[in-house]
This record gives sequence, structure tokens and C-alpha cells, in this order.
Amino acid sequence: MSIPQELQSSLEKSQGFRIQSSRPIGGGCIHNAQELITDRGSYFLKYNHRSALNNFQAEEKGMGILAEAGSIRTPRMLGADESESHAYLLMEFIQSRPKARDYWEDFGQKLALLHLNSQETFGLDHDNFIGALPQSNQQRDNWIDFFREERIEPMLGQAIRKAHFSESIREDFEILYQKLADIFPQESPSLLHGDLWGGNILADENGQVCIIDPAVYYGHREMELAFMTLFDSQPLKFYEAYHEVYPLEEGFGDRFDVYNLYPLLVHVNLFGGSYVGSVKRILKNVL
Repeated sequence: MSIPQELQSSLEKSQGFRIQSSRPIGGGCIHNAQELITDRGSYFLKYNHRSALNNFQAEEKGMGILAEAGSIRTPRMLGADESESHAYLLMEFIQSRPKARDYWEDFGQKLALLHLNSQETFGLDHDNFIGALPQSNQQRDNWIDFFREERIEPMLGQAIRKAHFSESIREDFEILYQKLADIFPQESPSLLHGDLWGGNILADENGQVCIIDPAVYYGHREMELAFMTLFDSQPLKFYEAYHEVYPLEEGFGDRFDVYNLYPLLVHVNLFGGSYVGSVKRILKNVL
């Protein structure tokens, strides 16, 4: 599938290149994605209806924050904009290669360095998106308030309105909230990618880590590590390398299910299905 002609014309006019061909890139479930082969090299293009412009602008801004931190490679952004009928985000094309021998050690060290970036409050100075869903980043002084009010409550309320859960599930969450002070260790806010599942992690042309599609905010770093285990697994050497740079509190893996209530609620609102049962199962185990 080639990109729409009016979008191609707009890109060529704004970027000054000539598109010679394009090919679809799989992996996403929200936007159209293409590799553009031009007379100036290859680029990665995401596009959708014009209503997606805010989403693309937030992604560009988040990628800029991660790039400024300088810990992990991100694609160079060429800009979010709109044509007559489409919104789009254009960026450097990263040619994915097999992982280098030291990939996991290198990744662990770089992620720890990213998480060492901090600020006084949890959240961010602007809201963004996780997938297609708005993500509130109102800044809070402590992690428990942020986790409850800016992460769980918005997604839980949406899931109840969509009838994925009955109103009675709020009672279980209220009990959980009372336990959070005994579950989460106190730490300073860490800069997080925010949506760090396997589909948003690449091995670049040198076999080293590159991250894409962020939902950036400052949060508890264990939230990021938990999210990484939701659909994938990482070898012990990844955690050992991370721990050498930024030591972890004992028993961090025991807390992962509680952190993962947030991405699971996101998936409930996007897809429903088995994710509903996963949320109920975690609540039952914790309570």
C-alpha cells in the first residue's frame, strides 16, 4: 500500500525530497506506518486522520525529552504536521538488526542512566497519550497520589463507563489504595519512557538498543521495569547491569503486578477481552 497522493505531495513540498517508493511497516495497531525511500535516503512515516495531530505532536515532544536525556538512542524527529487530509509524524528510519552480544547489559545500563534523570514532582508539565488514549500527567508531590489519581482512576473510570467492570470493583481498588504505602518503596521521580513494551524497543544497525513511541512522564522507575515484563521477559544480566548503575530495592519483582494494573487497564479500554480477567486476578491476589 502506497501513501495517499496528497500526503506524498505535501511531504515532498515541506521536506524537499522526492519519494521514490514506500513500503508498509507492521507492528502498530493505531496508525499507518511506512518506510519512505527518497532521493535523500529512508525515513519512517506515521500517518492517520487529521484528528491524530495532537497524538503525533505529543510523541514528537516525548521523543525530544528522551533524546535530550542522552541515555538511549531515539530516532531523529523531522516533525509532526498535517496535509490537506492527514496528520503525520516523520522521523529517521532505524534499520533493525540482530542484537549485539552485549545488548542486554548495554540496555540495562542505559535504562538505569535514563531513570537517574529526575525532577521534584511526579508527572510532567503537559499531558500526552498512551496508545490512542489520553494520559494525564498532572504533577503530584508523591508517587501514591500520582499512581492513584493520574494513572488508575482515569482508566478505571473509563473501563466502568464502557461496562468492562461493574461499579462494585471500586471497593477493591479502594482497599488496594490503602495498602500502597506498604507496597511501593519511596523514591525520587525518574524519567520514564512510559510505554516500554517489546514493540517499542529496537536493536539498531549496530545491534544496540533504540526506543520509540514513548508516553513520557516522571514516575516510579519500577513502573517501567514492571511494564517491560507484562508481555516480554528480560534475562538476568539486564537486571544485573541496571542494578550496577542504579541499585534496586529488594523484592522489586514482587510489586510488578500492582504497577501493571495501569497498562492492563489501558488494554482493557483499548481491547477488552482477557485483560479484564487479568485485572481482577491481580486484585484478588493482592487483596
